[in-house]
Amino acid sequence: MSIDIGIIGLAQSGKTTIFNALTKGEADTRSSAPHIGIAKVPEPRLKTLADMLQPKRVVQAEVRYTDIAASVKGLARERGIGGELLNLLSNADALINVVRAFPDESIPHPEGNLDVERDIATMNLELVFSDLAIIEHRLEKIETSLKGAKAPERQAFLQEQEILNKLKAALEKDTPLREMKLTPAEAKIAANYQFLSAKPLLILVNIGEGELAEAASLETELNSRHAREKCQVITLCAKLEMELAQLEDSEAEQFRADFGLKESGLDRVIRKSYQLLGLISFFTTASNEVKAWSIPLGTSALKAAGKIHSDMERGFIRAEVISYDDLVECGSLAEARKKGLLRLEGKDYIVQDGDVITFLFNV
Repeated sequence: MSIDIGIIGLAQSGKTTIFNALTKGEADTRSSAPHIGIAKVPEPRLKTLADMLQPKRVVQAEVRYTDIAASVKGLARERGIGGELLNLLSNADALINVVRAFPDESIPHPEGNLDVERDIATMNLELVFSDLAIIEHRLEKIETSLKGAKAPERQAFLQEQEILNKLKAALEKDTPLREMKLTPAEAKIAANYQFLSAKPLLILVNIGEGELAEAASLETELNSRHAREKCQVITLCAKLEMELAQLEDSEAEQFRADFGLKESGLDRVIRKSYQLLGLISFFTTASNEVKAWSIPLGTSALKAAGKIHSDMERGFIRAEVISYDDLVECGSLAEARKKGLLRLEGKDYIVQDGDVITFLFNV
């Protein structure tokens, strides 16, 4: 399962620099065209499993980043982000809003000065405006459809209309949809529209090297005001991370240590993204390969099998499961089987983070 994350932000905020740091890419930071790249999800447990099981192939989970290089500000001025950009953002599982906090006289800020709070608020409004435009357009179509609708259709239209008006009222108060508590029925209808303000949001404050010493305190301060269940703030020096991404891992690690950085920007961004999306990892060891998979917390064994292949879900028989910790303690699958730690689970079993699973199926 590949996770899709859209990178947005105002002009000169460092969106493409962040994209290059995350994907180890070399996209032109002056280009306004969207960039798409893949990053491997760091997963230390994969190496341990590979050392133990000696597979021919090790496969990491992936994140696909889409850098909306153009400034999003103003695209919603006519009540809606339009065309290709809206399609790209709608397909994202989460959004990263890059907010500029680095000083650089050679790159003037479009608003004339640095103001993190202002820029966070501006982008929130852009997403809200886009969602309002979608809702207003749909409400107009529902009004037209109701005029000639028969009884069963009329009831469905009225229910959708009521829910959309509830969402519209929240947006008109500048409340992003991710902060609303929706019933299952309301959430189902809202999901059809892939509203941008409903998506989990990681606010990435792009600092300069001179601000690294104050990064932790700035992050804490901003989270005290902006952190929610589906919204978090992190600080990152995009320019430094992009430069480090081009180095060998050992060399980059040494440079990070010199700057007092405990982990890479990629690791931090993915870890926070997984938290916001409520994702966990499980592992498979079939076909002489060890592979990591990302699924939402609370996923059943049946649905996890379907993430690998639809045939597995359709012909699911059972799952042979062992926790990562138990397998490492045993040292091998054979020893784990001897100790009775390999469990047979049915389709309703809820997959846990770190489960090592073999799916048995018949099509």
